[in-house]
Amino acid sequence: MESTQIQEHLFSRKSLQRLLIPVMAEQILTALMGTVDTVMVSNVGSAAISAVSLVDSLNTLIIQAFAALTAGGAIICSHYLGSERYRHANHAARQLLLSILCISLILTVLLMSVRDPLLALLFGKVDARIMTDAKIYFFYTALSYPFVALYDSGSAIFRSQANTRLPLAVAVLSNIINIAGNTIGIFMMHKGVAGCAVPTLVSRIFGAVLVLAFLRNSQYPISVRNYRAIHPDFSMIKKILHLGVPSGIENGMFQFGKLAVQSTVSTMGTISIAAQAMTNTIENLNGIAAIGIGIGLMTVVGECLGANHREEAVQSIKRLSLFAEIVVAAGCLLFWLLTPVFTGLGHMESRSAVLCYHLVTYITIVKPIIWTLSFIPAYGMRAAGDVRFSMIVSCISMWVCRVAFCIFLVHTFHMGPLAVWIGMFTDWTVRAILFTVRFHSRKWLSHKVI
Repeated sequence: MESTQIQEHLFSRKSLQRLLIPVMAEQILTALMGTVDTVMVSNVGSAAISAVSLVDSLNTLIIQAFAALTAGGAIICSHYLGSERYRHANHAARQLLLSILCISLILTVLLMSVRDPLLALLFGKVDARIMTDAKIYFFYTALSYPFVALYDSGSAIFRSQANTRLPLAVAVLSNIINIAGNTIGIFMMHKGVAGCAVPTLVSRIFGAVLVLAFLRNSQYPISVRNYRAIHPDFSMIKKILHLGVPSGIENGMFQFGKLAVQSTVSTMGTISIAAQAMTNTIENLNGIAAIGIGIGLMTVVGECLGANHREEAVQSIKRLSLFAEIVVAAGCLLFWLLTPVFTGLGHMESRSAVLCYHLVTYITIVKPIIWTLSFIPAYGMRAAGDVRFSMIVSCISMWVCRVAFCIFLVHTFHMGPLAVWIGMFTDWTVRAILFTVRFHSRKWLSHKVI
């Protein structure tokens, strides 16, 4: 009875609210600021917006990989904290910071050394002005990779301690600096793409320095007082990579799949391309708050399992999946109502706007039914160390349903952008079924993280 009472109070309703609301707000803020960034740079001209869009497709792939790697370290930290092994949690945090810094520096040097052939390989024979702008934007954003990696690591370490308010505050300040810098660089100094890229670099440096400075505070369960004294512990780094690399592969394959679908959409004509681009934006926004719930769930499950409260971990996944379902349904309804506003702000041609509205209507009907089970429980199971199953299911389902099935529908039945979303809905359904079966089997609880 005493053990049950402890489990019930490890994460109370109030503590869950304190954990989840800031991380949900941070995800919404990040998504909205990305949209604002795109709108601001669109004032420079079509070449600039095309260059930024093309390079950001590569940047997103790399940033998602960093996020996945840092999640591996955060899972280990949360398990140690749950078991009250604070010295081990601090050691794991130090190794996470060291390993992600080394990986990001190597990747930055490598990509900068092959910048021109890489962009030519990825984007082909685009207009010379677009390629020039793309090289400028890539140069500055690639310089920011180590700072993105350090910020992600620091934020993940704070989240593993159930401190989500501080990363939110840093994200707010970083985005204010970015927007202010864009205003100066684009509208006052007329520096074009560089006027957008330099503030992005500065804001990411600021975010990384600030979060690492806060991490030195000895009042937190995990604090890093002397960064220069960190030495590699390859056994701990191996544990971090064991959890982080499969998630990185999963995220990377997801981004490659999106690029493959984008190339298919590019053959459908201007009306379809514009409608699909706006629909993608709206679909990303209507579920972003629920993604925040999934990120918070990793901390909850990690600490519960670290404290050997297995049943609370199971119940937490159920409770937060239900909460995510409510959030997704509300988000879908809200952005369906706002779709005419988005198409109006985007100055879309009437046929593109109508097609976008129809696609968003289908998403609003289908997404609340199947999306939550296809994503949210998987966050909790990854936090238990069940990363390979998630990687295998996600990669196979995405390439078979989202990519191959979509291409088949486009070329065989000439279905246009609707084929993209039929493929997406099929992918969500397959994932939901397999992850639900896995969750109820409880095999995901058999892993040993620490």
